[in-house]
Amino acid sequence: MDWQATRRGETIAALPDRQDAHLVFIGRLRTPFASRDQCPRRGDPESGPICHVEVDATWWPALAGVEACAYLDLLYWMNLARRDLLTQSPKSSGQILGTFALRSPVRPNPIALSRVRLIGVEEGALRVRGLDCVDGTPLLDIKPNRCPQAGAGTEHDHGRT
Repeated sequence: MDWQATRRGETIAALPDRQDAHLVFIGRLRTPFASRDQCPRRGDPESGPICHVEVDATWWPALAGVEACAYLDLLYWMNLARRDLLTQSPKSSGQILGTFALRSPVRPNPIALSRVRLIGVEEGALRVRGLDCVDGTPLLDIKPNRCPQAGAGTEHDHGRT
């Protein structure tokens, strides 16, 4: 499939020349999916394939305590996605919708979020279930789904009163 092609009714934006932020990739996601065509629509944290989250050595100390988390939220950069569509026509519906009304990988800043189940921790890597991205996708951040340090607070207030 040509992932750069537009469908009938889709509109394109001219991308700005400026860059507003600096992101640091902290690792790579290793999945069995060699292309976007092979990726599931949404990852399955319960029975999806076991994948590896490779964390660059600089960031290994940041993994301390992550083993206490049953589920993690992974933020990653969908480096193969277009960034210029304003409206899109999902192939499942054929309807024209704005990019911000969809979970499509095509967006101005192709940042994805996947909730994964932590299977195990190895030196510099995590074994997880629930990813839906191409092998080698750059990793932006790892966050616990629920912060164990929040105490009696809700997941929304992180224990603040």
